[in-house]
Amino acid sequence: MFTKVDIEKYFNAEKNESLLLIIIGIAAVLLALVFFLYLKTNWHKGLALPFLIIGIMHLVVGYTVYKRCDEDRKRNVYAYDMNPDELKNKEIVRVEKVNKNFIIYRYTAIVLLILGLGLFFYYRNNIDKSIWVGFGIALAIEAAISLGADFFAEKRAVQYTTGLHSFVDKLP
Repeated sequence: MFTKVDIEKYFNAEKNESLLLIIIGIAAVLLALVFFLYLKTNWHKGLALPFLIIGIMHLVVGYTVYKRCDEDRKRNVYAYDMNPDELKNKEIVRVEKVNKNFIIYRYTAIVLLILGLGLFFYYRNNIDKSIWVGFGIALAIEAAISLGADFFAEKRAVQYTTGLHSFVDKLP
């Protein structure tokens, strides 16, 4: 049976994962800056670019989700008792859109992971192309992080969506 506690758990887990994404994003950006400013080899420059770009993306996504979670949690817990039609007409629509987007995120991360690994393996023995080796390694790392984060977020979202449907299907 889907309850308000399930809503609370979903949004608290989303908030916790987004905080982790913020921390990972900060670490990636700081690492990129160290590579750009202090360890200026081509290999380090190659590492720096994906860490910087995808690290900033992780920061922005993490902050956006983190900032939104408390308000969404309160609104939906309130709607559970006071306005269940809002869950039916707004929240289910929102979370189903999120679920569809996870498919895009998954395949994008898989492509980036394969691209990163491909760059690494293709250029690993070519010293003149060390920038591409670094780029490939960092791209693969960031893609794997994204893939892992999205895996857990998607799993939660599917359970949450199923729970919402079970709740609204019982409404008069």
